[in-house]
Amino acid sequence: MEPVIIVLIILVVLVFIALIRTIQVIPQASAAIVERFGRYTRTLNAGLNIVVPFIDTIRNRIDLREQVVPFPPQPVITQDNLVVNIDTVIYYQVTDARAATYEVASYIQAIEQLTVTTLRNIIGGMDLERTLTSREEINAALRGVLDEATGKWGIRVNRVELKAIEPPTSIQDSMEKQMRADRDKRAAILTAEGTRQAAILTAEGEKQSQILRAEGEAKAAALRAEGEAQAIRTVFESIHAGDPDQKLLSYQYLQMLPKIAEGDANKLWIVPSEIGDALKGLSGAMGNFGLGGPPGGAPTPAPGKATERRETPSID
Repeated sequence: MEPVIIVLIILVVLVFIALIRTIQVIPQASAAIVERFGRYTRTLNAGLNIVVPFIDTIRNRIDLREQVVPFPPQPVITQDNLVVNIDTVIYYQVTDARAATYEVASYIQAIEQLTVTTLRNIIGGMDLERTLTSREEINAALRGVLDEATGKWGIRVNRVELKAIEPPTSIQDSMEKQMRADRDKRAAILTAEGTRQAAILTAEGEKQSQILRAEGEAKAAALRAEGEAQAIRTVFESIHAGDPDQKLLSYQYLQMLPKIAEGDANKLWIVPSEIGDALKGLSGAMGNFGLGGPPGGAPTPAPGKATERRETPSID
């Protein structure tokens, strides 16, 4: 009985293995290549699939999602004979699992080598400055070449990006110095322009200030002169309205004499010739006030007698 049990166990194991190999579950966004006796038979899509056990074999499972592959820096020579290192990133997607399996041995390696050669051809026709400023142009040209070449491999290149462009160290130092010099130049120009604009605005402000100050002084002088003229006119009208006589004028004249002599710096002052007339008028007024005689200070002569007038000599 023991050999029979062993045989039954072996048969159960073989049936279990056959069931496992018969039922193939393919995940979503994946595909599997089936070969029968080493020859391509069909492609299994996502879901539950039935194959012939021990006859059909799964050759390859391929991910149909978009893949991102970064490539290491590659030295490339520009048109002006400068070596730059360029990092690239490729976004691709497998569209035909059969072609990706049988048309090329390793499509990742093939894409990398094709990227390097195409990149050297594109950069070889550009100088360094254009290379640094034409990333979009390089990406578009590189993607066009890769998409056309990888189409027969069942690969679609969706996007190509230049991750970094590194010129030599000496060129980087020169570019940094040039950039610093340009920035210093722009800063000096902006500073000079600001100083010039400030000077212009200051001069304009001074000009306007002087104009306004001159206009104000002119108006003030005009108003002052008009006020003085009005004051003189008022005084003159008041004097004429009061009708002053010679006595009042003489008294006012004598009141102004002490003011003329005021001040410690006045060492010499001149008595005008009109002071004599003022004194005569004042003496006459005082004489009339005391004696009751006529104006002028002289006594009224008796009828028939001559008036004698004596003059007292003045001491200089």
